[in-house]
Amino acid sequence: MSKTGDSPEQHQATLIEHLIELRSRLLRSVVAILVIFLGLYAFANDIYTFVAQPLMALLPEGSQMIATEVASPFLAPFKLTLVVAVFIAIPYVLHQAWAFVAPGLYDNEKALALPILASSVLLFYAGAAFAYYVVFPLLFQFFTQTGPENVAVMTDINAYLNFVLKLFFAFGVAFEIPIATFLLIASGATTVESLSKKRPYIILGCFVVGMLLTPPDVISQSLLAVPMYLLYEVGLLFGRLARRKKQRRAAEEDEA
Repeated sequence: MSKTGDSPEQHQATLIEHLIELRSRLLRSVVAILVIFLGLYAFANDIYTFVAQPLMALLPEGSQMIATEVASPFLAPFKLTLVVAVFIAIPYVLHQAWAFVAPGLYDNEKALALPILASSVLLFYAGAAFAYYVVFPLLFQFFTQTGPENVAVMTDINAYLNFVLKLFFAFGVAFEIPIATFLLIASGATTVESLSKKRPYIILGCFVVGMLLTPPDVISQSLLAVPMYLLYEVGLLFGRLARRKKQRRAAEEDEA
């Protein structure tokens, strides 16, 4: 017998029920992504044109992108549309994940986890939007203007897609820094004071991460490293606010 008094057969039945529920929620997530993909596929070329616009706007008049592989005109928009479908479905997928784990959480954990989950999604979207509207124009302007005059810029559509998807992901993950910083403080793994003293190392780490996740040029590395550090400071700010709220609540309980 187990410590809870349940038999091994009951534990096995419970495990099977959880696995069935997990499979059901995974299938729902996959179906949601496929439905969105099928709805967007008719606009696959338009979606690619939208993503390529920051570069195309800076190319000389009459220039165009090229396809160096036979299947690239089909595969590049197809791949991008699938990624966009996953991108759009993230809230629903996370909702399914939340519905699976929420029954095992305490009320105070639910109260903390749900805002963090929602904030994570919004920050990821904000990171991708920052990359498209701020980073791409500056980055592509630098690239297109620094080459030799006798070199025509004719970017392969598949190479361009891989490049921008990498930056989308890098900036989306980088914008999660406030959440990670807040969780470290809230869990007691570290303190605001300890993280504040490590600012020089954090700045260095941001530039190292920028070097690893972006193309090998100072501009793109700085465009990732600087927001990462600012977001780190935002995480510290929320950590301080959460600590003050906790101290205020503890003082009220002592007075009561």
